[in-house]
Amino acid sequence: MLTGEIRNKVDKIWTDIWAGGISNPLTVIEQLTYLMFIRSLDEKELERERLEVLTGEAVEKIFPQTEEGQVMRWSKFKTKDSRLIFDIIGTKVFPFIKTLNGELNSAFSRYMQDALFLIPTAQVLQKIITGLDELYEHDIESLDMQGDLYEYMLSKLSTAGQNGQFRTPKQIRELMVRMLDPTPDHTICDPACGTAGFLVSTAEYIREKYEHAMTSDQWNHFASKMFTGLDTDRTMLRLSAMNLMLHSIDQPHIDYVDSVSKQNQIASAYDVILANPPFTGTVDAESIHDNLKAVCNSKKTELLFVALFLRMLRKGGRCACIVPDGVLFGTTKAHKTLHQELVDNHMLEAVISLPSGVFKPYAGVSTAILIFTKTDAGGTDKVWFYDMKADGYSLDDKRTPVKDNDIPDIVARFHNLAGEADRQPTEQSFLIDKDAIAANDYDLSINRYKEVVYEKVEYDTPAVIMDRLDKLNTDIASKLEEVRGLLGE
Repeated sequence: MLTGEIRNKVDKIWTDIWAGGISNPLTVIEQLTYLMFIRSLDEKELERERLEVLTGEAVEKIFPQTEEGQVMRWSKFKTKDSRLIFDIIGTKVFPFIKTLNGELNSAFSRYMQDALFLIPTAQVLQKIITGLDELYEHDIESLDMQGDLYEYMLSKLSTAGQNGQFRTPKQIRELMVRMLDPTPDHTICDPACGTAGFLVSTAEYIREKYEHAMTSDQWNHFASKMFTGLDTDRTMLRLSAMNLMLHSIDQPHIDYVDSVSKQNQIASAYDVILANPPFTGTVDAESIHDNLKAVCNSKKTELLFVALFLRMLRKGGRCACIVPDGVLFGTTKAHKTLHQELVDNHMLEAVISLPSGVFKPYAGVSTAILIFTKTDAGGTDKVWFYDMKADGYSLDDKRTPVKDNDIPDIVARFHNLAGEADRQPTEQSFLIDKDAIAANDYDLSINRYKEVVYEKVEYDTPAVIMDRLDKLNTDIASKLEEVRGLLGE
């Protein structure tokens, strides 16, 4: 967790960049990410050099072993004159990282081609380098803290995209990952990856749970083929690639794909899908893949993406995705067809209603988490509903930490659904039979099944209330007379 002091240091760096003339938060994050990445390359090179000394065996280096190659390293140029640093990064380091990993078919090299180094002056660059160096040397003690630093920077993206996409809070991502419980052998995809938050949260979960038990093959899988992210924004793809590489995933599969279009032919490919697809967007009917129309004949992205997840999962694969409440209770033919597909043809496991403030300051939209398993043969028996009231943060625009937090309870109960059997719809979580859902026209909204207990309130009779008002009026008149007396009137 970042302290207030660390946040202040990040804010200071941010202010220096703003003062230099870069006001778009996404551009600020992108430029900072480049510099964090450049620094991380030198850290990795130092590790390789230490390993080489320790083992006595040659280790492949990142930077060319020439004078010009070595001057590109953070530790070599950071103490030089600011104008020289500006020249080295602009003319040497930046072109170098654009072609990193050599072949242009690597995710990083591909999306770095149109990246621009936009730090305006040598003085601003010097301030950023000094600020980042101080952060890393005195405050950022681990990979987790680096992740928290990156998360704090991303939190400054406080507006939703034009299609309604916005960053998912870390605690919600981690909740979804813990519910699906991925393993080192799984392949994981986010078809609307943004800055790769879900993939990073999954990587952190696997590393924390399995780090000491993973084989070399599993580590190779982790660093390359395990994670796939798709998006249609090249800036996001660059941030995704760098974010994953900052988390030790050296060859992530990050691709420019319009996921719901005919361009995306991926089917039956992944064990786990975690996603918060864009809301409110619509796509051109002609571009929508035909097999998505078969499941859900709609132009609404929030419906098409759920159908897409079913197509992209392997049989037995599981998905946790965020949807707007309208997906759950919508009454159009497309909504009902999608509900029936999930309940009758696959295994719908859970619907977790999220409080409407979860996505502030981006939006106050009401949302839910859907969890389901692709079976192509049904399997839904009972669906678990949970009405989340709190996620550990205030539900206003500030989203400051608070004590109330349902997330631990959700995880514990979801992994012990047998213990939910006797809970009633008047409680915060409960199970509903498939037949009851079918009888309610496949409505998946928690409000359709949750029962509210009303407490009877006894009120005084009107005569008693009027007597009380008379007494209050008398008291007020008396006090006014006292005040007049004091004023000498």
